[in-house]
Amino acid sequence: RSCSFTGFSTVQSRKLAKSLSRSSVRSRMSLKPPKVYNSLQKGALIWDPKPLQVKKIFEALKKGLNEYLEAHQAELDYLSGRHKDTKRNSRLAFYYDLDKQIRSVERYIRKLEFHISKVEELYEAYCIQCRLRDGATNMKQAFSLSPATKASRESLLELYRNVQECTEDMCFIEGALEVHLGEFHVKMKGLVGFARLCPGDQYEVLVRLGRQKWRLKGKIETDDSQTWDEEEKVFIPNLHEKFEIKVTELRGLATILVGVVTCDSINFFTTKPQAILVDITELGTIKLRLEVLW
Repeated sequence: RSCSFTGFSTVQSRKLAKSLSRSSVRSRMSLKPPKVYNSLQKGALIWDPKPLQVKKIFEALKKGLNEYLEAHQAELDYLSGRHKDTKRNSRLAFYYDLDKQIRSVERYIRKLEFHISKVEELYEAYCIQCRLRDGATNMKQAFSLSPATKASRESLLELYRNVQECTEDMCFIEGALEVHLGEFHVKMKGLVGFARLCPGDQYEVLVRLGRQKWRLKGKIETDDSQTWDEEEKVFIPNLHEKFEIKVTELRGLATILVGVVTCDSINFFTTKPQAILVDITELGTIKLRLEVLW
């Protein structure tokens, strides 16, 4: 690899460095400050983009948005058909009410189409910066193996700046993409434990997603039903964090850890509510039932 780059001229390397610099996403896009993004706020700014994770989230997000688009397009087709029939039957009040519904669905479809195009635009910019960073990194490694001269040191310094700039741009785009991930509405459906759950038992469940927490307490009643102090929580998805679920049993002043599990959120980007049954213990003797609606 060092042989293939030894003959690379200083002029060519400087041209590459300038082209990389001109390709900075912040010179072409207006991005908000990082404080508005979940993954970039409160000192959590780490220049460590994760292209593979971003790709998985992007594909899941785009698939989910297209599902919503198809569902609303089908609703619009149905309403449009009724609209024509109603017009022929001349039921005026119902006709105008149907017309309002159609306009509302049309507006929502336009918003979805804009949302999808914005997500695609951000991901395309992200991929460009990723390729530029990989190219600059390879060039930097090649120059570091060549004989040390003033020109090569200048090229190395310029390439290092380009790598840093592309990395920063990727992190900013990750933050901008994060704004378009929507919300997860998580509902508590109770514990499943068969013989492990007895009347009077009390449990605490802690659900975390990054910095977001949901702590709730529940009790097993005499009729085997369960009462929980909260039933639903809204989480804002982010690109890098998984759901972490911790269950503890409360016995007077003591607490006994039942189990801790993690759950990926990629499968939640869909139009239908997702029922989750999580094994809290290794043997699956206690499970947690949740429902996630995106």
